[in-house]
Amino acid sequence: MDERTWERVREVVAGIPAGHVLGYGDVARHAGIRSARLVGRILAEDGADLPWHRVLRSDGTVAEHLRRRQLAELHAEGVAVGNGRVDMRRHRWEPGAERASTDGSSGCAAGSGTRG
Repeated sequence: MDERTWERVREVVAGIPAGHVLGYGDVARHAGIRSARLVGRILAEDGADLPWHRVLRSDGTVAEHLRRRQLAELHAEGVAVGNGRVDMRRHRWEPGAERASTDGSSGCAAGSGTRG
């Protein structure tokens, strides 16, 4: 894996605003890579300074070994969690959506309409 791939994943995760989440597959797509597992590996090895808690499984569940901490961080940001699961339809971040709501442009990044 090249350094640029690593940085693209870090940039996507760093850009997730408080109160929003992405799935590992969402991060992979926005970073232009195929592997959701690679996103998990990058976050495990080099994600301590990132909002890693905003990255979830596609079904809205959190990492079991970090469950308490991750759920507490999400709750503090106003993310609703029910039965250990985040409502991905409600809290999934779409890059560019904030700009679209303020300037009238579509604000959709290429491929941002896909969900994982």
